[in-house]
Amino acid sequence: MLNEIYNKRILELASDIPHGERLAAPDASATAVSKLCGSKVTVDVKLDGDRVVDYGADVKACALGQASSSIMARHVIGASAAELHEVGAAMRAMLKQGGEPPREIYGGKWKDLEVLEPVREYKARHASTLLVFDAVEEAVEAALAEKGSGTAPQTGTLTSTGPAA
Repeated sequence: MLNEIYNKRILELASDIPHGERLAAPDASATAVSKLCGSKVTVDVKLDGDRVVDYGADVKACALGQASSSIMARHVIGASAAELHEVGAAMRAMLKQGGEPPREIYGGKWKDLEVLEPVREYKARHASTLLVFDAVEEAVEAALAEKGSGTAPQTGTLTSTGPAA
């Protein structure tokens, strides 16, 4: 039943997304778009080494995309690239392969993501729920590449199935 995925906690998270302003001078940005529903999440990151030290986002998504973006925004600062990839992989496994929510990783820091576990039963909602993870991972990788190569910051646009054409 849809009431499971649009519960009180999801709606609370969706209505309160920290870091809801784009950064003036990010190291990199990325946008992820759901082909199915048109939800769109754009994120900016600033790194110190491989750790996120500043974050901003523009979220134009359904309640599920907003809720996952809210959780990301609460925990992304201080996270390493490896941590963000691990959390994204855990979320994809939870939704697409029946895996456990990332309750225990990084000392339970990402426990709030378990609120999205019922989304696993609604395949059409997976893409919008995962947008922020796709965008953050892409932005962090672009920032790391930019820092390593000395080129201008890269901005990418992803769709729910990969890079946009």
